[in-house]
Amino acid sequence: MTMADKGDKPEFELTGKHVLAITVSAFSIIIGVNLFMAFSAVGTFPGLETPNSYVASQQFDQLRLAQEALEWDVSAELQGEELVVDIKGADGYAVEVVKIGGIFGRATHVKDDQEPVFSQTSTGAYVAHVGELAGGNWNFRMTATAQDGTPFQQLIVLYVAGT
Repeated sequence: MTMADKGDKPEFELTGKHVLAITVSAFSIIIGVNLFMAFSAVGTFPGLETPNSYVASQQFDQLRLAQEALEWDVSAELQGEELVVDIKGADGYAVEVVKIGGIFGRATHVKDDQEPVFSQTSTGAYVAHVGELAGGNWNFRMTATAQDGTPFQQLIVLYVAGT
Protein backbone atom coordinates (compact mmCIF):
# COMPACT_ATOMS: atom_id res chain seq x y z
CA MET A 1 0.00 0.00 0.00
CA THR A 2 1.37 3.44 -0.87
CA MET A 3 0.74 6.78 0.78
CA ALA A 4 -1.54 7.77 -2.04
CA ASP A 5 -3.63 4.72 -1.22
CA LYS A 6 -3.83 5.59 2.48
CA GLY A 7 -4.61 9.28 1.94
CA ASP A 8 -2.38 10.12 4.92
CA LYS A 9 0.20 12.79 5.21
CA PRO A 10 3.75 11.67 5.79
CA GLU A 11 4.67 11.41 9.48
CA PHE A 12 6.84 14.16 10.91
CA GLU A 13 10.26 13.02 11.96
CA LEU A 14 12.17 15.06 14.52
CA THR A 15 15.76 15.22 13.36
CA GLY A 16 18.92 16.72 14.81
CA LYS A 17 18.51 19.74 12.52
CA HIS A 18 15.10 20.46 14.00
CA VAL A 19 16.38 20.19 17.58
CA LEU A 20 19.30 22.50 16.74
CA ALA A 21 16.92 25.07 15.16
CA ILE A 22 14.62 24.99 18.21
CA THR A 23 17.54 25.36 20.65
CA VAL A 24 19.18 28.21 18.71
CA SER A 25 15.83 30.01 18.40
CA ALA A 26 15.08 29.71 22.12
CA PHE A 27 18.49 30.99 23.19
CA SER A 28 18.34 33.81 20.61
CA ILE A 29 15.08 35.03 22.14
CA ILE A 30 16.51 34.84 25.68
CA ILE A 31 19.70 36.67 24.74
CA GLY A 32 17.75 39.29 22.76
CA VAL A 33 15.45 40.05 25.69
CA ASN A 34 18.42 40.25 28.09
CA LEU A 35 20.25 42.68 25.81
CA PHE A 36 17.13 44.83 25.44
CA MET A 37 16.63 44.97 29.23
CA ALA A 38 20.31 45.79 29.86
CA PHE A 39 20.36 48.64 27.33
CA SER A 40 17.05 49.99 28.66
CA ALA A 41 18.33 49.96 32.24
CA VAL A 42 21.57 51.75 31.41
CA GLY A 43 19.86 54.25 29.11
CA THR A 44 17.19 55.38 31.58
CA PHE A 45 19.22 55.67 34.80
CA PRO A 46 22.78 56.94 34.59
CA GLY A 47 23.46 56.23 38.28
CA LEU A 48 25.50 59.41 38.74
CA GLU A 49 24.85 61.08 42.09
CA THR A 50 27.87 63.36 42.26
CA PRO A 51 30.48 64.23 39.62
CA ASN A 52 33.50 63.73 41.92
CA SER A 53 32.83 61.52 44.93
CA TYR A 54 36.30 61.98 46.42
CA VAL A 55 35.96 65.75 46.67
CA ALA A 56 32.43 65.40 48.08
CA SER A 57 33.63 62.96 50.73
CA GLN A 58 36.18 65.47 52.04
CA GLN A 59 33.41 67.78 53.27
CA PHE A 60 30.80 65.18 54.16
CA ASP A 61 31.39 64.98 57.93
CA GLN A 62 31.52 68.75 58.39
CA LEU A 63 28.31 69.27 56.42
CA ARG A 64 26.57 66.41 58.27
CA LEU A 65 27.49 67.79 61.71
CA ALA A 66 26.35 71.30 60.77
CA GLN A 67 23.07 69.93 59.42
CA GLU A 68 22.47 67.81 62.54
CA ALA A 69 23.16 70.86 64.74
CA LEU A 70 20.13 72.56 63.18
CA GLU A 71 17.93 69.84 64.77
CA TRP A 72 15.28 70.19 62.07
CA ASP A 73 12.42 67.74 61.76
CA VAL A 74 11.34 67.69 58.13
CA SER A 75 8.20 66.03 56.79
CA ALA A 76 6.49 66.18 53.44
CA GLU A 77 3.15 65.06 52.07
CA LEU A 78 1.12 65.37 48.92
CA GLN A 79 -2.21 67.15 49.18
CA GLY A 80 -3.88 66.85 45.81
CA GLU A 81 -1.50 68.41 43.30
CA GLU A 82 0.49 70.22 45.99
CA LEU A 83 3.70 69.15 47.73
CA VAL A 84 3.65 70.39 51.33
CA VAL A 85 6.96 70.46 53.22
CA ASP A 86 6.90 71.16 56.93
CA ILE A 87 10.17 72.07 58.69
CA LYS A 88 10.10 72.23 62.48
CA GLY A 89 12.94 73.30 64.72
CA ALA A 90 14.01 71.68 67.99
CA ASP A 91 11.40 73.82 69.79
CA GLY A 92 8.60 72.38 67.61
CA TYR A 93 7.90 75.63 65.80
CA ALA A 94 8.06 76.21 62.06
CA VAL A 95 11.46 77.16 60.69
CA GLU A 96 11.87 79.98 58.20
CA VAL A 97 14.56 79.21 55.64
CA VAL A 98 16.47 81.51 53.34
CA LYS A 99 15.97 79.22 50.37
CA ILE A 100 14.18 75.91 49.71
CA GLY A 101 14.18 73.82 46.57
CA GLY A 102 15.13 70.46 45.23
CA ILE A 103 14.20 67.86 42.69
CA PHE A 104 10.92 65.99 42.81
CA GLY A 105 10.70 62.88 40.67
CA ARG A 106 10.97 59.13 40.36
CA ALA A 107 13.81 57.11 41.83
CA THR A 108 14.33 55.08 38.67
CA HIS A 109 14.43 57.69 35.90
CA VAL A 110 14.69 61.42 35.33
CA LYS A 111 11.88 61.73 32.77
CA ASP A 112 9.34 63.01 35.34
CA ASP A 113 11.77 65.17 37.36
CA GLN A 114 10.69 68.68 38.23
CA GLU A 115 12.02 71.50 40.37
CA PRO A 116 9.08 72.78 42.42
CA VAL A 117 8.84 76.46 43.34
CA PHE A 118 7.83 76.87 46.98
CA SER A 119 5.94 79.58 48.82
CA GLN A 120 5.54 79.75 52.58
CA THR A 121 2.05 79.52 54.06
CA SER A 122 0.74 81.28 57.16
CA THR A 123 1.34 78.07 59.17
CA GLY A 124 5.03 78.12 58.23
CA ALA A 125 4.84 75.16 55.83
CA TYR A 126 6.20 75.40 52.30
CA VAL A 127 3.90 74.53 49.40
CA ALA A 128 4.63 73.91 45.71
CA HIS A 129 2.44 72.81 42.83
CA VAL A 130 3.65 69.48 41.37
CA GLY A 131 0.65 68.57 39.21
CA GLU A 132 -1.17 65.29 38.83
CA LEU A 133 1.10 62.34 39.60
CA ALA A 134 1.00 58.72 38.52
CA GLY A 135 0.88 56.10 41.25
CA GLY A 136 4.00 54.71 42.89
CA ASN A 137 7.05 55.93 44.77
CA TRP A 138 8.27 59.49 44.31
CA ASN A 139 11.37 61.12 45.78
CA PHE A 140 11.88 64.70 46.89
CA ARG A 141 15.58 65.53 47.13
CA MET A 142 15.19 68.63 49.25
CA THR A 143 17.81 71.32 49.60
CA ALA A 144 17.40 74.28 51.93
CA THR A 145 19.54 76.99 53.42
CA ALA A 146 19.13 77.97 57.08
CA GLN A 147 19.11 81.60 58.25
CA ASP A 148 22.77 81.23 59.33
CA GLY A 149 23.76 79.93 55.87
CA THR A 150 23.97 76.23 56.83
CA PRO A 151 23.05 73.99 53.88
CA PHE A 152 20.48 71.25 54.54
CA GLN A 153 19.77 68.21 52.35
CA GLN A 154 17.32 65.37 52.82
CA LEU A 155 15.76 62.67 50.69
CA ILE A 156 12.04 62.28 51.37
CA VAL A 157 10.22 59.30 49.87
CA LEU A 158 6.51 59.76 49.12
CA TYR A 159 4.00 57.18 47.93
CA VAL A 160 1.16 58.01 45.56
CA ALA A 161 -1.70 55.54 45.43
CA GLY A 162 -2.32 54.17 41.93
CA THR A 163 -5.26 55.46 39.93
